[in-house]
Amino acid sequence: MKNLKFPSAQTILFVIAGLVALSTWFVPSGKYDSLTYSKDAKKLVRNSQGAETELPATQETLNDLNIKIPIENFTSGAIYKAIGIPKTYQKIESHPQGFAAFIKSPIKGIIEAADIIFLVLIIGGLIGIMNLTGAFDAGIASLAKALKGREYLLIILVTTLVAIGGTTFGLAEETMAFYPILIPVFLAAGYDAIVGVACVFIGSAIGTMCSTTNPFSAIIASDSAGINWTTGLNGRFGMLCLCTFICIFYIMRYAKKVKSDPSKSIVFEQKEQLEKMFASKSSENLALDGRSRLILVVFTLCFVIMIIGVSFWEWWFVEMTTTFLIGAIIIGFIGRLKESDFMEAFTKGAGELLGVAFIIGIARGITVIMDDGLISDTMLFYASDATAGMNKGVFVNVLLFIFGGLSFFIPSSSGMAVLTMPIMAPLADTVGIGREIIVNAYQYGMGLFYFISPTGLILASLAIVKIGFDKWLKFVLPLFFILLAVTMVWMTVSVYV
Repeated sequence: MKNLKFPSAQTILFVIAGLVALSTWFVPSGKYDSLTYSKDAKKLVRNSQGAETELPATQETLNDLNIKIPIENFTSGAIYKAIGIPKTYQKIESHPQGFAAFIKSPIKGIIEAADIIFLVLIIGGLIGIMNLTGAFDAGIASLAKALKGREYLLIILVTTLVAIGGTTFGLAEETMAFYPILIPVFLAAGYDAIVGVACVFIGSAIGTMCSTTNPFSAIIASDSAGINWTTGLNGRFGMLCLCTFICIFYIMRYAKKVKSDPSKSIVFEQKEQLEKMFASKSSENLALDGRSRLILVVFTLCFVIMIIGVSFWEWWFVEMTTTFLIGAIIIGFIGRLKESDFMEAFTKGAGELLGVAFIIGIARGITVIMDDGLISDTMLFYASDATAGMNKGVFVNVLLFIFGGLSFFIPSSSGMAVLTMPIMAPLADTVGIGREIIVNAYQYGMGLFYFISPTGLILASLAIVKIGFDKWLKFVLPLFFILLAVTMVWMTVSVYV
């Protein structure tokens, strides 16, 4: 038994993909009619089993379809994906996914996720250039000295800042860039790699779980539910503060234990391997000279510009990836690197994250199987049907688990919002609660299960630091159950006050 090892991230995802493909042979296929807006025709387009019908782009049309969403949300482009039309679900001819579809799914997933995959690879190349210049090691040594005796501030600062990014503009995939940068800082501060991963990943998870102004979660879900995104904002902000405090306290408690006794670390047997992989080399003797400072400024500006671009200029993956590529080239010039050395370091850095890229592609392939097997709408139909007529206190908590379960198969927050809100939001009217409660249940359910869902970003994140999923579960499950209990109490109280 001692020789048994927990499967790799890729193997776990392949097993899940196989099970999902198998389920398409038993779960009935079905589809809701969908509705989109055509900018060219300035009409609403209803798609019913492949037959398209143009409808007037008016509020009356939406009301007739039982869609309680302002027409402006369609015409302005706020809702740009097809939404399901309530009470139109129909079973259709089964479309099971066989062995060929299962084998093709990771390839299709890699193609569909090419944008984030290229972001990860270019960032890997940038990290390779940073390592070659030595500026990164010198910066880490300087930061470690500055925080001597106050290392706990690093945990508070990183977790809080990443949570703010998550709640405001959906900082999630972008955090993949932070692990190679921050893990050495945490190691230099006397903590283990789990602490570094936790601060970044949990910060992002709790921020997106309690999204306030996140356009890919709170805003698009509220629009799809037919309410203003500010409705329920105070409640989400309260949850953000409470849950962030709980997470920071939990991480600091573990970090203090590890710092006092490294053998208490969950990844203690990997201590030498991780320190060799990430820790600064001869950091005590590294000097942070003018050139190194300038390189670090350019490096930091890449992230600042990325955040500004996403927040204010409607940037997405192409622009973000380009920013890091330009940053790598500028740093190469500042560091006076030879062209051959630059390309070798860049290629090596990108290659080290190739495994992460495959994980992202395989995870996306699971969604491809569900969509091609036509079972996504079926699962949504039965989920909405199961909650009809429930007591409102029971209803919100059941909904929490429904959204958590659906997030396993639909990890995209925006995809989940436009798929589920038009169907689930009207259920709030039947049990006498506000539709913002449905939006909150969607966010909290997705956010909580994001902590442990292998179809999210956790496996890709752990792959960067070479930590097994079993080690992560050992660390995070107690926190998950604490947050689950807090969320259930919060949701129950919110429907009665």
